[in-house]
Amino acid sequence: MIPDVPNNSTSGSSGFHSDTAQAAGDAADTGRLPQPAKPARSLKFWVFGSFALAGISAVLSVLALLFAAGVLAPLGDTTGLERQLRSYLLANPEVIVESVNGMEARRQDAEENELTAVLAQRHDEIFNDPNSPVGANPAGDTTLVEFFDYNCPYCRRATPVLDSLEQADKGLRLVFKEYPILGPGSVFAARAALASQRQGKYLAFHKAMMTYGGRITETSSLEVAARVGLDVERLKKDMEDPAIDEAIRRNIALAQALRISGTPTFIAGKEILRGLADAGAMKRLIASARGS
Repeated sequence: MIPDVPNNSTSGSSGFHSDTAQAAGDAADTGRLPQPAKPARSLKFWVFGSFALAGISAVLSVLALLFAAGVLAPLGDTTGLERQLRSYLLANPEVIVESVNGMEARRQDAEENELTAVLAQRHDEIFNDPNSPVGANPAGDTTLVEFFDYNCPYCRRATPVLDSLEQADKGLRLVFKEYPILGPGSVFAARAALASQRQGKYLAFHKAMMTYGGRITETSSLEVAARVGLDVERLKKDMEDPAIDEAIRRNIALAQALRISGTPTFIAGKEILRGLADAGAMKRLIASARGS
């Protein structure tokens, strides 16, 4: 039961994270483009807070154990209690480390169990949603799902890897989950991409967007649409269909349930791979799904 696959790619793999995911969800709900997210609080603040809380929890746990074991004097005799506790912890600092490590291990186990349950409960939504575009091998025996954003540089770098895998493995079925978390341009592009399905040009539009040289905006999205032969006026009209926003909203809700906060993220079988990965890592993920 290992839903998250360690990404050991030698390509310096990474992923694009953003605090605008909720804004994108709100945009899908209301039909408005999201506003830029407010700056997040300092990472150091949150790390310090987490360890401080963990330390307090550890001290309280140790205190309870020492009282239960009779190492410390009963509560009725509070004289020197603080001194006793301090002396014990200074002499045995590994107790706090063990407590914090144990708490982190329990948290990770709980998260893995939760993700395993979500993968099972929402299997069809992840792998077989009829509204999610499919790659060149729709009848493939193994499905690889990608959550992506057109403005994510790592998603663009993943595209040729996916193309090569798809061409070499006719049993590989790619499913694309539009997950526009990087601003208004990404939301517009996701809408345009889903609307392009109605003219039978999703894959052409998708690949042209992923190879575009600049930032994806409303203007560049329509420029690419015209270049791949889409009827732009019809595309704009199709983008206004509430079903387009609903599809994006479902993808965002699904990503949140799977704790996906960055792009690209890949899912195959019962495993999740977060961030850019090289061909070798992707092949291992696909092989594991095929063998499960």
